[in-house]
Amino acid sequence: MAKIKAFPNNPYQENTYLLYDDSGECAIIDPGMYTGAEQDAVVNFIKSNDLKPVLLLNTHCHIDHVLGNKFVFDQYGLKPQFHEGEMVVLQAMPAWAQQSGIRYELSPLPDTYLPETGTVSFGNTTLQLIFAPGHSPAHLCFYSEADQLLVGGDVLFRNSIGRTDLPGGNHTQLLSNIREKLFTLPDDVVVYPGHGPETTIGFEKATNPFF
Repeated sequence: MAKIKAFPNNPYQENTYLLYDDSGECAIIDPGMYTGAEQDAVVNFIKSNDLKPVLLLNTHCHIDHVLGNKFVFDQYGLKPQFHEGEMVVLQAMPAWAQQSGIRYELSPLPDTYLPETGTVSFGNTTLQLIFAPGHSPAHLCFYSEADQLLVGGDVLFRNSIGRTDLPGGNHTQLLSNIREKLFTLPDDVVVYPGHGPETTIGFEKATNPFF
């Protein structure tokens, strides 16, 4: 049984997630740690729960989701894994950070890119890859069927959806991917988004004003 811990981080209040199970291994998803206090909170949780980070995953490569990639690499030796289609986004982030007044340490580059479909595993946990571009050009969501949870990045929020006005965004594509790839999951799947509180697939199907 996988467990999940959220850490709201950085000026964008992005949710950094630790996903871990009884094996003691964990995945760090979308590390947005920006301040020393934010870095300490994640490290201290890992230490106090005797966890071993073995995967660094990015749903996509907007600045708020990759701010901590370099820190995680320095701390645990992990390089990020994401879809290769996000490289154009990652390469634009130094200029984006400078324009936004955000301090950004260059993210390491992946040794391994994630495909559009398939799985990624750690410990006793298997995550299915769901390719859902629209907010960004090659956005992935990570779904644990056994645990009925979805780490959804900036695709679907509680009563909202990801913005589509950034480079590589596509409103029609995002709505289509949510309908065809997320709303087809069981209603009781808990969605852990990139910002804000968790929700469920059933709640969003019933109440999300975009649908």
